[in-house]
Amino acid sequence: MVSTPTRSPAPRPRAGKPASPVKSTITLPDRIRDSYQAFWSTLEGTGTSKNGSTYYLILGSTLALTAIGIMMVLSASSVESIAAGKSPYGDALKQGMFAAIGIFTMFVLSRINVVWLKRLAWPGLGGALVLLVLVQLIGDEVNGNKNWIDLGGITFQPSEASKLTLALWMATVLARKGKLLRRWPHVLIPAVPLAGGVIGLVLLGNDLGTAMIIMMITAAALFFAGVPLYLFGFAALAAAAGTAVMAITSSNRMCRITSWWTGQSCADGIDANYQATNGLYGLASGGWFGVGLGQSRQKYSWIPEAHNDFIFAIIGEELGLVGTVVVLVLFAILGAAIYRVVVAQEDMFHRVLAGTIMVWLLGQATVNMAVVTGLMPVIGVPLPFISYGGSALLMSLCAVGVVLSLAREQMAPALRPKKLLKFGAKKAGGAAGRKPAGRKPPARQPLPARPPAPQQPQESVRSTR
Repeated sequence: MVSTPTRSPAPRPRAGKPASPVKSTITLPDRIRDSYQAFWSTLEGTGTSKNGSTYYLILGSTLALTAIGIMMVLSASSVESIAAGKSPYGDALKQGMFAAIGIFTMFVLSRINVVWLKRLAWPGLGGALVLLVLVQLIGDEVNGNKNWIDLGGITFQPSEASKLTLALWMATVLARKGKLLRRWPHVLIPAVPLAGGVIGLVLLGNDLGTAMIIMMITAAALFFAGVPLYLFGFAALAAAAGTAVMAITSSNRMCRITSWWTGQSCADGIDANYQATNGLYGLASGGWFGVGLGQSRQKYSWIPEAHNDFIFAIIGEELGLVGTVVVLVLFAILGAAIYRVVVAQEDMFHRVLAGTIMVWLLGQATVNMAVVTGLMPVIGVPLPFISYGGSALLMSLCAVGVVLSLAREQMAPALRPKKLLKFGAKKAGGAAGRKPAGRKPPARQPLPARPPAPQQPQESVRSTR
């Protein structure tokens, strides 16, 4: 009789020796996520010991980009200013003036409670619509775009103000609707029609680039509000169809697209890719470290108005690859820090407002750099904080001030910068005016009687609590 082999029992762990742990499989995305979270936990601190590094990263990167912008505007605009008989420092001084006003406004906004801004949502949007209508009536036209209003020698661009106003208004309206956004009629009304009105008025001024950024702001607000994703598919199809119609019906836009696609001039001999081609020459001639600050060749009228939309090409030419990488890193730091503020928000108004501002600034920077490097056709979109333009710089700094206010609330109370102004109603049932639960108020002790003064009326005794 053959005995069947028996399986020997597993050896028991010896006393004092723990059993060997089971090896768990950790994937590469998990390691990246854990390393990312560990990095930010080390940088920011946790719990009540948060040191406010996110706040200072946003502030530092914004101030650094603004300083680079003033320096590069001075370098890029000096040649054409001298050729026009103007001061070589004129544009840089004007940019510095708007930067000073914007930085002051940014610090004021960073010290107040942004919930107070809800009161300005509807009046602000109404004012933006009125200004956009006035642009079409009394505005100035520059290079085919009608976007400016002249206020006593200072030009103002209402479409830049409409970006921040629309972000604030959409955050207010979408937060009030809340869970109703799961139903598409509440998504459309009133957010989409009024945002479409702003976009339509900007398109009347023939500014497709700014209209694209406002479309991006609208989509970002709906996304961070939790709108169902299938609605974005329909919106993308509608946007693509509208863009195709606007391109086909405009010979200028079709010329830009065909020149970008083929690299050749249009049928009428106009080279719409002239700026982009010379921008690439500037980037290529910069090399690793550039030709030197102020030594650009392309700014000698090879790139028209080099201090505006194509200032990134001048940065690459004068400061080289190192300079462009520094700008990219600063924008990356700004985006990562704002993202940390967005994901920490529990209130929908705060989340939508901060997320929309993040998409606005980073999306606009991405479009500008894509145009300069030839990845997109030429459209008029300035580089935030760097390109010349007081309206764009002022509104961008105000938007950063709003995000700084939210980042300030995430800091430990002892480390927060002090508020300048206190706005907002008191919370009902808060600590103020509420007696401690489970405790009876102490019994009032009778005060000793005070003898009346002779020949004088008796004074009333004040009780102290």
